[in-house]
Amino acid sequence: MDFEFSKQHLAAMIPTNKNVDDWYDALVKILPKYGITTKRRVAHFVSQCGHESADFRTLEENLNYSAKSLNAVFGRYFGAGKRNADEYARNPEKIANYVYMDEFRKSKMGNVKAGDGWRFRGRGLKQLTGRDNYTGFGKSIGMTAEEAAEYVATPKGAVESACWFWNTNKLNTIADTDDVVLMTKRINGGNIGLEDRQKRYANAIKVLGGKVALPEVNDKDDDDVDVGEIGVLRKGSRGEGVKMMQEALGIGADGAFGPGTERALKAWQTKNGLSADGIAGPRTLEKLLG
Repeated sequence: MDFEFSKQHLAAMIPTNKNVDDWYDALVKILPKYGITTKRRVAHFVSQCGHESADFRTLEENLNYSAKSLNAVFGRYFGAGKRNADEYARNPEKIANYVYMDEFRKSKMGNVKAGDGWRFRGRGLKQLTGRDNYTGFGKSIGMTAEEAAEYVATPKGAVESACWFWNTNKLNTIADTDDVVLMTKRINGGNIGLEDRQKRYANAIKVLGGKVALPEVNDKDDDDVDVGEIGVLRKGSRGEGVKMMQEALGIGADGAFGPGTERALKAWQTKNGLSADGIAGPRTLEKLLG
């Protein structure tokens, strides 16, 4: 590293994580390999990955959906004239092997062999998903896609897969400019979770002994989110699933997940003892729709 980076620094950046030692060892070993060695680059990497993985705690995609949640979130795959969600509910492997297989998708992931949907489900700090991505990552480190899938389940693999994504998208260059907005757009295509990412970065750079001025956020910059491709409802999402959620929240049900819906969802999550991130994943949907 080009500066002093300690376990205490990392602990302050991912405060809810109880296994800081393992993550610190993985970071100091892997980050230099990808040129993530300056205060800004490390602060951006840890803050972005911290947001994506809830302080490095959520390392595997949660597909434990009820039938009602499947109909709400994966409306492209379940419902009238499609498959019966009751036959897939509470079976993550079966769900993955349906919604993530290329034959059922508009956007392909390279999942063409039986079991690929589950084998290459989202894992790691950046939720690497799909045979194509695992193949690309594996090739960069001398592994097959199948070997890479096992490696990503370890702390070092979780870090290195995120570094591969980081390097592939040339995010060090953006980190050097301190542009959290552009960084976020490059990572997820919009401003999803930008407020939390900005707060995390401001904290991280402060912990490392620096300062940063964050720009105002323009909510209109959010791109629409294809709910059926992502598996959660969040700002930018549209469709029947959003209407179902809005009705359960007791707000206007127009099917468009905007700032007002996000605020209502955060308030509901806080009241119900859930992480108030404004994103409706399996846990939130289970309580809200169940």
